[in-house]
Amino acid sequence: MTTHQYLIFETAGGFCGIAWNEVGITRFQLPTRSGDSTEKLLLRRLPKAEPGTPPADVLEAVDAVKRYFAGEEVDFSKVKLDLEEQDDFFKQIYAAARRIGWGHTTTYGALAKELGAGPEAARDVGQAMAKNPVALIIPCHRVLAAGGKIGGFSAPGGSTSKTRMLELEGVRLTPPEPAQQSLGF
Repeated sequence: MTTHQYLIFETAGGFCGIAWNEVGITRFQLPTRSGDSTEKLLLRRLPKAEPGTPPADVLEAVDAVKRYFAGEEVDFSKVKLDLEEQDDFFKQIYAAARRIGWGHTTTYGALAKELGAGPEAARDVGQAMAKNPVALIIPCHRVLAAGGKIGGFSAPGGSTSKTRMLELEGVRLTPPEPAQQSLGF
């Protein structure tokens, strides 16, 4: 049986959690307001995980997460993950999502098309994003619903958190303010 260890840490966005095994990072918990609530959410998925001292590669990921929530452009595409528990199609979806760079978005349908699947697979992409075990590292927040609508987000704070993460990256989903002021009549 694989042993999982975890760390709860504070960022400018709140308390995050990260879990790993000897292969790579297995779970990432997006921020909540308290270390206790983050730990509860993380342990709900990995009930046998134990607190541990992260190896160097996990510490690098933790540092990158802190920089991300401080507003710095970060690329998580090289972070070593262990996604062995995921089915093959979800692994393909996650690999495609990891190629979506900072400040860019796509839609569930476009991601399905990129994988050579038909429009009906957009639902599968949505399911994969909802079950993403390492949100942020696999940037599911950059995958939107049809028409560029925010869509769902299963992390704490829901679509508000998704919007804030995109705003950190300079992505505005609302129309810009008009450049011209109204004359008021």
